[in-house]
Amino acid sequence: MTSAMSRTDTIEARQVDFDAIPVIDVGPFLNGDKAAQARVAEEIGDACRHVGFFYVKNHGIPQPVIDTLMDETKRFFQLPLEEKRKVDAMKIQRHRGYIPNGDLYADIKAKPDMQEGYEVSLELPEDDPDYLAGNIMYGPNVWPENLPGFREGVYDYYERVLALGHTLFRAFEMTLGLPQGWFEDKIDKPMGQLRLIYYPPQDGPVDPKQIGIGAHTDYECFTLLLQDEVGGLQVGNREGEWIAATPIPGAIVINIGDMLMRWTNDEFVSTPHRVINRSGRERVSFPFFFGANHDCIVEPLPQFVSPERPAKYPPTRCGWWTETMITDVYEYRKAARGTVPNPELADAAQ
Repeated sequence: MTSAMSRTDTIEARQVDFDAIPVIDVGPFLNGDKAAQARVAEEIGDACRHVGFFYVKNHGIPQPVIDTLMDETKRFFQLPLEEKRKVDAMKIQRHRGYIPNGDLYADIKAKPDMQEGYEVSLELPEDDPDYLAGNIMYGPNVWPENLPGFREGVYDYYERVLALGHTLFRAFEMTLGLPQGWFEDKIDKPMGQLRLIYYPPQDGPVDPKQIGIGAHTDYECFTLLLQDEVGGLQVGNREGEWIAATPIPGAIVINIGDMLMRWTNDEFVSTPHRVINRSGRERVSFPFFFGANHDCIVEPLPQFVSPERPAKYPPTRCGWWTETMITDVYEYRKAARGTVPNPELADAAQ
């Protein structure tokens, strides 16, 4: 980021036409031949290198699945607080379940975010060894007992967006010059976190220090964000301005996260973003944070390292990186601050 990023101290965002934000049709990558896939992969690579975020359309997730996800999410957040607190992450002490308003500080220098959340991840059995070892990122999900249809509707979308994420990793392999399948053994037990978010209307003057989600970058490889029609996402561009990522019906917003930035030695850049709900209406959104396996060690790919471009990052363990960041910003992890192992390793053998 340039020093011009100081302009992001304002809550305003520049409105841009859709053609100023890359909109990529991934249908040919899902269904086309090798030449069509290569064209889409290069479009994706160009967006990652020069913009840092993009929309995908024709992604293969049916609209009825999306509609059900939105309906079930609103049903959950309309429950009485005492019902939601039965699946509170504070009670569970894992990265699952309900996050009350005021329990997350995406920007740790600001006030708490104005949102509620619900964390869902890869459904694993009770005898999963990582879960039994106390890993907060793995294990079974938690579900409200008195909300029939919620689990099925939410997890149906989860499995479909996870599959789309695997498809995007294949596109990244192509544009980064990696063999097809290079990522697969690094994402076969991914930290894939779907967060259901409810933003209340934010009426009247907006305090720049207390917005829907404070400015931050995502910790994982990349994020696939489904928005409702209300909007509110703002993305920091390379010129240091906030750009309004206006919802496009049927499209999903992609932004690069910290791990993919490290893997590519800044060929791709993790993109700062925030949310301000100034619509006067409630808003829901659904970021899916696609993280690699917890034990995956990320270090800059050799094709992006040279004497003129030395490695900017040490080998980093994905799970400890994500746990450290989560522990810093979630209130339910307050007691664990300072206890997560250093994710930046002296060498990949550690």
